[in-house]
Amino acid sequence: MNFNELSAARPDLAFIAHWVDHKAHVLDVGCGDGVMMDYLQSDKQCSGYGIEIADDKVLASTQRGVQVVQQDMENGLGLFGDNSFDTVLCLSSLQMMKHVEDLLRDIVRVGKEAIVSFPNFAYWPHRVALLKGRMPVSESLPYEWYDTPNVRCATIHDFRDLAEECGLEVIECVALAEGKRVSFLPNLRGDLAVFRLRKK
Repeated sequence: MNFNELSAARPDLAFIAHWVDHKAHVLDVGCGDGVMMDYLQSDKQCSGYGIEIADDKVLASTQRGVQVVQQDMENGLGLFGDNSFDTVLCLSSLQMMKHVEDLLRDIVRVGKEAIVSFPNFAYWPHRVALLKGRMPVSESLPYEWYDTPNVRCATIHDFRDLAEECGLEVIECVALAEGKRVSFLPNLRGDLAVFRLRKK
């Protein structure tokens, strides 16, 4: 997979990919169908693994040539030692976890740097939906309230506070809308939050 294909399929991943160094050793926590690791392996000569629990996604990742460990992320990353990876990715997965703080600490333990993304609950259409008395449904939150895999809702400000409580340094934080960076009023206008983190 090349950059143009990734950008067309997932513009958010294309933006995030530029933060991953050439030939980095990467762990993709909640790798889904493996599209990100596929790109990083083929276009940036990265090595590493994906972690995924769903059978169909593990199969899809394997068919892409991605090495996958089938495991529930809630069980932590005890398979890996401290600083085993240059970069750990957790993209649009953290909000599905019951124990967010524990997993976040584990992510930065096994990686020298972490990149975390999640739907920004403060995005203005989400606020409008709540004002109308409805739970938000959008591109970044595509599920109805009764069938969503998301168990946590956070805003950019909420996550920054959590990172600080966990003793993490925020290297960079951006808000994306349709895969493009939002600079003006990011917590209001960005539907996806992306953080680069490391241990202090």
